Amino acid sequence: MIRPLPVAITIAGVDSGGGAGVAADLKTFAALGVHGTLAVTSVTAQNTLGVRDVHDIPPETVRNQIRAVAQDLGIDAGKTGMLSTKPIIRAVTHEIRDLGFPLVVDPVMIAKSGAKLLMDDAVEALRNELIPLASVVTPNAPEAAVLTGIKVKDIRSAREAAQTIVEELGAEAAVVKGGHIPGNYVIDVLYYKGEFLELKALRINTSTTHGTGCSFSAAIAAELAKGRPIPEAVKAAKNFIVQAVEYGLKLGSGHGPVNPVSWIAIPASKWEVIQDLSEASKYLLANGRYVNPLVPEVCINLGMALPKPYVKGIEDIAAFPGRIGKYRETIIIKSYPEFGVSSHIARAILTVMDFDPEVRAAGNIAFNKDVEKAVKSLGLRWSFFDRREEPPEIKVAEGATTPWGIKKSIQRLGGLIPDVIFDYGEHGKEPLSLVLGKTAMDVARKIVSIAKEVNSSLSR
Repeated sequence: MIRPLPVAITIAGVDSGGGAGVAADLKTFAALGVHGTLAVTSVTAQNTLGVRDVHDIPPETVRNQIRAVAQDLGIDAGKTGMLSTKPIIRAVTHEIRDLGFPLVVDPVMIAKSGAKLLMDDAVEALRNELIPLASVVTPNAPEAAVLTGIKVKDIRSAREAAQTIVEELGAEAAVVKGGHIPGNYVIDVLYYKGEFLELKALRINTSTTHGTGCSFSAAIAAELAKGRPIPEAVKAAKNFIVQAVEYGLKLGSGHGPVNPVSWIAIPASKWEVIQDLSEASKYLLANGRYVNPLVPEVCINLGMALPKPYVKGIEDIAAFPGRIGKYRETIIIKSYPEFGVSSHIARAILTVMDFDPEVRAAGNIAFNKDVEKAVKSLGLRWSFFDRREEPPEIKVAEGATTPWGIKKSIQRLGGLIPDVIFDYGEHGKEPLSLVLGKTAMDVARKIVSIAKEVNSSLSR
């Protein structure tokens, strides 16, 4: 029977905080397009600060979970995580030997908080019974030292440990992870079929690292389930985990969880932003005769950011290359929206999101007395900034005026976010109105409402 998706299994513990164990594994499987199944080995009471309690599942129940999945859904690849006791390791080993699917062994020994997750008498069973069945073993430096007796402190010793896991312990491949090895780069060492491969990534200084090893090993298992050879699976998993750490979630008071969902959430959010900007541009065009008088000399631009935690800089905000200009009695939009094309609007949005991450869009229109009157008549919340109050160090810094002015405007309202901020301009700087909203469509509706009110006022 051809399955609609590859099936992977995680044989691991439950983290009640949702950051590691089967929670991290299942998120990783889903993000990589693999159906995730599970066999729970232990239930832990833990959060970002530490492990409070551990309840181990009876070994026979662990075996029955694996069998139930294999007999009905089939298993294309699997991974192990927390296997805290010798009887659990032996139960898992028995099933893996019978079923024979590709297996990634993450030799979980110590939690991020320092709690012990593998009993002393279980180490030998892990080393001598399970690892010889592994397609890939993924220890960090301390775990590699326990397994091999080699103190891993640099790339040379990491290579030696990886080779030992394969050639002496019997695994098909080993990846000794470099997170514990000092340096500006995290270098993981893969040893497979007599060759070394170093996987290098710039070190990310963050506390959101809970579940890193779980997600990395799960990503390798997912790629093996899709039929990738081991080196390709490990490379893909490295790219995956770097992004998951970069966009880790600042939750709790300790080590926040990595974010495997970012792999699919970022492309989905980019699609949503482009769609919203496209709809907003159609709405502006449909009302072009009203919007035309509000186009400033610098033209209109309209931008929208990815949601937090995915917005980090200008490259995460989309706007219109060439801006939106006048054309006869209407407006012209010269290009489709793209990311990273408008530093001015992007800086404005980033500044506002520091106060309220829900307000992700902005657009600039002209400022004059008619616009000011229309904004007030519509009951929109407004504020302003005056460049004459700008500190000298801000005035001489490239791109600093807009963030400074927005902060001043929000402070005038006691922290409330205005619908419109008036920039009164100065000599050589055109006065502008910055319209803010939660979405690009929200901003477009406000712009059209202001434009129609201006038109109505002038007609009276």
